[in-house]
Amino acid sequence: MIDVNDLVVSYGTATALEHVTLNVGKGEMVALLGPNGAGKSTLANTLAGLLKPSSGTVEIGGRLALIPEGRQLFPDLSVADNLALGGWRSGERDPSFVYDLLPRLAELARRRAGVLSGGEQQMVAFGRAMMSRPSVLVVDELSLGLAPNVTADLAAHLVELNQSRGLTVLLIEQNARLAFDLCSRAYVVESGRLVAEGECAELADDPRVAGAYLGGAIT
Repeated sequence: MIDVNDLVVSYGTATALEHVTLNVGKGEMVALLGPNGAGKSTLANTLAGLLKPSSGTVEIGGRLALIPEGRQLFPDLSVADNLALGGWRSGERDPSFVYDLLPRLAELARRRAGVLSGGEQQMVAFGRAMMSRPSVLVVDELSLGLAPNVTADLAAHLVELNQSRGLTVLLIEQNARLAFDLCSRAYVVESGRLVAEGECAELADDPRVAGAYLGGAIT
């Protein structure tokens, strides 16, 4: 569902991703780990078509939705209006199925997104992505700035969608422990290059990945 081959992405003369190759199969949950500035969000934005590769290829085997880092909601619009904007590509305007998935959003529907808590805003971003009826979901920093119980709740919804609907997920995270708990495979990126990949159980025992837990360099 995601097939990235020899991808290079540059900002002017600076190379953000250097010859990255990775894949996510149908129905998989795969993690991408790395410290700040490693190129994780650059990859997410490239997969979503927001950035153009300098070279290499990106192929998506279905409709992709992105939950961006920092939520990126429209703060002056209501929750319901933010959700409706998520249905632009699919033509979906009825958020009922999102309210079934995330009942708290039904209670918040008329409130402005900008006054919500961080966890509530992340739920809106989650629901907005689901409004496009994606077959592939890229989640950029699910846990960023959230309390552990809020993260756990959102992670449970993500797992349920993967297991019950076969949603393919690429989870981009700094929290390696969370990612390893949720995903079967992972890639580790450092300074725009993939430096490790494999089954999560194996990577958890790899001393090279210790730096990723702390956001440090991997040697």
